[in-house]
Amino acid sequence: MNQTCEIILSGSGGQGLILAGQILAEAVIREGKNTVQTQSYGPEARGGASKSEVIISNDDIDYPKVTKPDIVLAMSQEALNRYAKELGPNGTLIVDSTYVQAPERDGIRMVSAPYSRIARESLGKEIVANVVALGALAAITGIVSLESLKQALLSRIPPGTEALNKKALELGWECARQAAA
Repeated sequence: MNQTCEIILSGSGGQGLILAGQILAEAVIREGKNTVQTQSYGPEARGGASKSEVIISNDDIDYPKVTKPDIVLAMSQEALNRYAKELGPNGTLIVDSTYVQAPERDGIRMVSAPYSRIARESLGKEIVANVVALGALAAITGIVSLESLKQALLSRIPPGTEALNKKALELGWECARQAAA
C-alpha cells in the first residue's frame, strides 16, 4: 500500500455502503494503520445517492475528506456517473455489474463483477451484496487482510446474521481471487 490510500464506496441509499465503510475502517485500525471514515447521503436517503469515504495511511491524516480517490466502488449507475470521474491516475474502479454499465477507461484498473446477483443467487439475500463487494475490494487491492475484515464485520453486524455475513465476505474474497488467477 502507498503511504495513503483514499477510497470511495458508493451506491444507492439502503445498499449498506456506509456500514461497509465503517467495517473497512475498523479492519484497518485492527492492523495498526490510521484511518478516517466519513459518509454522506443524498437528499432522498433510501434509494438516493450514498457514499462512504475511507482514508488509510501509515502516517497521520491531515484532512478527513477524499480529495483524489485511489479506489472507487460503484454499486449503482448514479454512483459510477458521480464518482468514477474523480478517480486518480492508476486508480482502481470496482463496479457491481448487476446494476452498473461501465465503459473501459485508459489509465485505470477496472474490475467488474455482479456482486448483487452473486449475493442473491449464492446466498439468497441481496442485502449482503455490500459485504460481498467489500470482500472483493479487499482481495483485489490488498489494503486489509481477510482476518481483520472478518473481525471488524462481526463486531458491526446485528446478532443472528453472523453466518450469512461471514459467507458473503468470504464469497466476495474468493470471487476476486478466482478472477485474478
